[in-house]
Amino acid sequence: MNLLTSIIDSGNGTVLLLFPFLLALITAFLAFPTIIFIAHAKQLVDVPDKRSVHSKTVPTLGGIGIFFAVAIVLTLSGAFLDAKLLMPVVGALIILFFLGVKDDILILSPKKKMLGQIIAALMVILITDLRIITFSGILGLGELPYFLSVGFTLFVFILIINAYNLIDGLDGLAGSVGLLVSLFYGFLFFKMQEMSLTVVSLALVGALIPFLYFNFSKVRKIFMGDTGSMVVGFLLAFQSIAFIHINQLNVAAQFHLNAPLLVLAILFFPLLDTLRIFYVRVVIYKKHPFSPDKNHIHHQMLQLGLKHWQVTIVIAIASTSVLIIALLFQNLNVNLLLSIVIVSGIFMFCLPFFINYSVFNKRIKMNKLLKKLHLISFSKAK
Repeated sequence: MNLLTSIIDSGNGTVLLLFPFLLALITAFLAFPTIIFIAHAKQLVDVPDKRSVHSKTVPTLGGIGIFFAVAIVLTLSGAFLDAKLLMPVVGALIILFFLGVKDDILILSPKKKMLGQIIAALMVILITDLRIITFSGILGLGELPYFLSVGFTLFVFILIINAYNLIDGLDGLAGSVGLLVSLFYGFLFFKMQEMSLTVVSLALVGALIPFLYFNFSKVRKIFMGDTGSMVVGFLLAFQSIAFIHINQLNVAAQFHLNAPLLVLAILFFPLLDTLRIFYVRVVIYKKHPFSPDKNHIHHQMLQLGLKHWQVTIVIAIASTSVLIIALLFQNLNVNLLLSIVIVSGIFMFCLPFFINYSVFNKRIKMNKLLKKLHLISFSKAK
C-alpha cells in the first residue's frame, strides 16, 4: 500500500487528489499560449484542405502541452504512488511524444508510428504485467495462456490508440471524449481505492480542460495533432486495461465478470466509429482502411446541420447513456449484457439520424399540405 492510499484510508487526505488535477490544469494553461505563439512563428500549423472542417491555419502541437502536464504530474507523484506502475507509463509516453512531434512537423510513415505504439505498449505490459487475463466467459471463452494474453492486450492497446486518433476530426470532439472517459475511470478507480490510477485519470482530465478551452477558441485555437491523439489514446487504453486487469484478479470485485463490457460501453463511440469507417472504406469503397475521408459518424452529424459543439454534446450524451445502461444491467449474464450494450449503443448513436429523418419527413408533408391549401385558396379566389 502506497503513502497516498494510506492517507486516503485515514479519511484525511481525499483533498490531496486535487493536487494532480490542479498541477496538470495549471501546467497546461501556462504551456498552451507559448506553444501557440511558437507554432505560428515557425509556421508549424495545419493548412486547410478539402477534408478540413476549418478555414484558417491552426497550430497542431497541442499534444505537447497535454504530454508535459501529464508527465510532470506522474513524475512528481511517483514518490507517493506506485512508481513501478507509473514510471513505465511515463517512459511509454516519452516514446509516443517524440514520434507524435516528428509526425506533426515532418510527417512519419504509418509503419513507424505503429512500431512505436507496439514498443510503448509492450513496455508497459511486460514491465507491469498489466494485461487482460481472461474473456470472463464472453462468447464462452475463459482464461488466456500467457503469450496469448500479452498478444491480445497489445492488440487492445493498438486498437484503442488508433480508434481515438480516428475521431480527432472536429473542434472539441477528441478532447471531450478523452475528458469524459477519464472522468468515468477516475470515479471507478477512486471507488476501487486504486489511487495511482485515479491520479492518472485526474492528471489527464486536468490537462484536457485547458486544451478544450484553446481548441474551441476563435483567436488562439490549437489542435492536439498526432502527438496528442497518441498520448491521450495511449492513456485511455492504459486505463481501460488496468480497469479490466484489476477486476479480473479480484474475485470479490464489483466488476469482476463484467469489467470488459463496461470498458466496451465507455469506449463505444470510438470503437463503433472505427468499425464503421473500416467497413465503409474496405467493403463499400474498396479503399485502404486508413485512407482519409469524411465518412466518420461526426462528419455525418455535421451534415445534419449540427455545429461542432452540438455534435460533441450529442456524442457525450449518447456515450454517457450507454455506460448508464451497462451499469444498470451489470448483474445480468455477460453475454446478455454484451448484447444489451451493443444494441443500446448502436441505437443511441443512430438516434440523431432517426430524429432528423422524422423531422425532415414531417417538413415535407407540411410543405405539401401548405401547397395544397394555397392552391385551394387560390382557385376559390379566382
